[in-house]
Amino acid sequence: MAQTESTLELNGRTITLIGTAHISKESIDEVTAYIRAHDLDCVAIELDAQRLASLNDKERWRKMDIIKVLKNKQGFLLLANLVLAGFQRRMGANMGVNPGDEMKAAYETATERGIKTVMVDRPIQVTLRRAWARNSLWGKCKLLAALLTSAFEKETVDSEQIENLKNRSEMDSMMSELSEYMPKVKEVLIDERDRYLAAHIWNAEGTRVAAVLGAGHLPGVERNLRALAAGEASADTADIAAVPPKTTGAKIAGWVIPALIVALIAAGFYFGGKQKAADMLGTWVLWNGALAAIGTLIAAGHPLTVLTAFVGAPITSLCPLIGVGMVTGIVQAVLKKPKVADMETLQDDVTSLRGFYRNRILRVLLVFMLSSIGSTAGTFVAGANFIATITAFVQKLFA
Repeated sequence: MAQTESTLELNGRTITLIGTAHISKESIDEVTAYIRAHDLDCVAIELDAQRLASLNDKERWRKMDIIKVLKNKQGFLLLANLVLAGFQRRMGANMGVNPGDEMKAAYETATERGIKTVMVDRPIQVTLRRAWARNSLWGKCKLLAALLTSAFEKETVDSEQIENLKNRSEMDSMMSELSEYMPKVKEVLIDERDRYLAAHIWNAEGTRVAAVLGAGHLPGVERNLRALAAGEASADTADIAAVPPKTTGAKIAGWVIPALIVALIAAGFYFGGKQKAADMLGTWVLWNGALAAIGTLIAAGHPLTVLTAFVGAPITSLCPLIGVGMVTGIVQAVLKKPKVADMETLQDDVTSLRGFYRNRILRVLLVFMLSSIGSTAGTFVAGANFIATITAFVQKLFA
């Protein structure tokens, strides 16, 4: 049987870690049975306040404003959230449970018994934004590829495979694989959250505490709790509790490529005159606009959205403050306004390619993503073309 429970005696306190598989009926039963059978002061749950509210609010998707999401630059976060939720939902469908049911059961059982509860996980938006920010361009591409692969993965799992997710040897293997493939993501999703969870469990009130968390976090949380008890670590998690603001260097770096593009066009004018500068400007508009438009077309965007991508990409690529994906996404949302039915089927539609094209909310996100990818590719292609053109012209001039 998988090891799903660890009881620690630390500085006069008893802290029991109950490891779960997030889509397991057995985990629900284990959690509720433990809370009912023990005299506890507090139950700590691997949720944040917003996710708890979401679990209890069946109408939450109806309240979503996709245009507001894009204006707040949260398009990728929403897409990642939906893909992850849809992946867990699809796996849980075979088990007759929904993702997070064991956490909800822990909360409801503790509340029913009058036991204090505390949400000890970091907000998912913070975790995803930190994972995105910490990655290089190549890391971002791998993360995006992994998300899309999981969205359309059709492999089914049985109850035995789900229960094996609580086995430490299985988890060790998975964590090792994740660490090798995406070390920065593993650091944010696992290592940082192990520390965050442990600190907030440690700060929970009472001497008899039960903590309900995914089994993959058990070894790391236990290690961090022992370090806290020994005075070898601090319970202050301020450094990982938010997305740090961009440094001056990072802000400047965001303008480097636009400045380089403008400088290259200026160099073309200096060495080749107005015609050369006009040719380079045309190349910039063609590559950037065309690839963004093609991306929008692949996403089945409205014809006016495709035109917006073509016109907007060459301009937005020179201004880091706004991306073409935000512009095309908003235009698509206005032209093809999402309906209530789209919101109701959102989590089911996200699990299939057909669903992405059928659901108007997901279509907006697809337009946002593919137009952004196209514009980025166009920037690099046009930039490389500029460098080659200027280099060849200068060599010819001074030959």
